[in-house]
Amino acid sequence: MQSYDDNNGLIWFDGAMLPWRESKVHVLTHGLHYASAVFEGERSYNGQIFKLEEHTERLIHSATTLGFELPFSASEINAASYKVLEANKIEDGYLRPVAWRGSEMMGVSAQKCAIHLAIAAWEWPSYFTPEARLKGIRLQWSKWKRPSPETIPAKTKAAG
Repeated sequence: MQSYDDNNGLIWFDGAMLPWRESKVHVLTHGLHYASAVFEGERSYNGQIFKLEEHTERLIHSATTLGFELPFSASEINAASYKVLEANKIEDGYLRPVAWRGSEMMGVSAQKCAIHLAIAAWEWPSYFTPEARLKGIRLQWSKWKRPSPETIPAKTKAAG
């Protein structure tokens, strides 16, 4: 099995396209120690990212919920997402935008840490054959229910 840190592709990292293997985060980054990181999981089909605007808005909302502001606008993030797909020649794939506080400070409240944003993408074929997509698929409802928004920020996708 190939490790996700060993790929020939490119990752959009703080506004620049970097070789996949050179896209590194320090072990003492605040996002790792204090869960001050947010992420999305997005699919692309035929070169189009499914519900990109909604995913980007949720990423921004998640960051705001954790008390930090992303250093890029929604339109810049959306453009970067397509740039990553194009640079890696991906039609059907998975994109992982992730934002986190850097390693400038340690401690629970580290408001002066730099905010970083990276977007990786890799090929990920559809789970379903074209025939199954035309025919339809069966779903099952889970017995689990999402907690009330008054208990936790359930719409926030945060690491930790």
